[in-house]
Amino acid sequence: MQEPPAQEATNKEASNAPTAPDGAWIIDVRGLTKRYGARAVVDDVDIQLAPGRICGFLGPNGSGKTTTIRMLCGLLTPDAGEGTCLGLDLRRDALRIKRQVGYMTQRFGLYEDLSIRQNLDFVGRLFELPHRKRAVDDALERLGLVGRQHQLAGSLSGGWKQRLALAACLIHNPRLLLLDEPTAGVDPKARRDFWDQIHQLAAQGITVLVSTHYMDEAERCHELVYIAYGKVLARGTERDIVQGAGLHVAEITGTLSAAQDAALRAAPGVQSVAAFGTSLHVTATDPAALQAALVPLRNQSGLHVRPANANLEDVFISLIGRAKDNYGNG
Repeated sequence: MQEPPAQEATNKEASNAPTAPDGAWIIDVRGLTKRYGARAVVDDVDIQLAPGRICGFLGPNGSGKTTTIRMLCGLLTPDAGEGTCLGLDLRRDALRIKRQVGYMTQRFGLYEDLSIRQNLDFVGRLFELPHRKRAVDDALERLGLVGRQHQLAGSLSGGWKQRLALAACLIHNPRLLLLDEPTAGVDPKARRDFWDQIHQLAAQGITVLVSTHYMDEAERCHELVYIAYGKVLARGTERDIVQGAGLHVAEITGTLSAAQDAALRAAPGVQSVAAFGTSLHVTATDPAALQAALVPLRNQSGLHVRPANANLEDVFISLIGRAKDNYGNG
């Protein structure tokens, strides 16, 4: 069976893109492209994001997420494409965009030999804040850092470093936050506290574009953009993406032999076989092909096969399996 091209998922999901009130997009970019040599790291990407929305930016390592974020905040110049960020032209107004965006990098980027307060004061100086002490006090209070304000940043745990980095992003009251894998390396409670804070910020009208590898975090976003090898493969709400993928899923519980597992993965029409705890999810776009692949496993002692609903991880595993790796092009 011939698999549908990944681009079809892109076209289907494009129709589910949200509409900004009165066209007031916070991010509105089209055809965004960045090349290194002959390789397009970001290839013809469109993103539109309305005020107060949380958009999850998902994709494997090397998919172009960080490069896209850096173009949006004015740190990189696109090789092609156009659009606006905060109503400012992505090319002509890069310096103005930088001053109105909060950008949180993958790695902790503040000074570890300075205290929390000293770091925030330094960031306030960079933004030339007119009431810097008040801004620092507000940032400390906002993120629950008052009791630790004199602690050296280098002595903080991952979760507290994350809070400090977010406080630094917010000190100049940006309208847009660009967060590049902000929860990598922090414990589950710190991740949950972080996401509670992000939703509070969105409720105040701040727009958030956040890249993540975690499916539980993706489920907490208002909408999602999935990118692989520089191309957008799907976008929309979680429901849009799952329904638009057209996947049929079976769940298998029990232990398969190595030969059975290999045969299942090689069966015509099967797109992915992925472990979820003690079970396997088998996905296909053709229900007949899925049923045919499962025939050898039915009525076998110790194995249980039943229909299941597709989830985000099923969809993304399917999408990445169909995407074309562009690494060899550069």
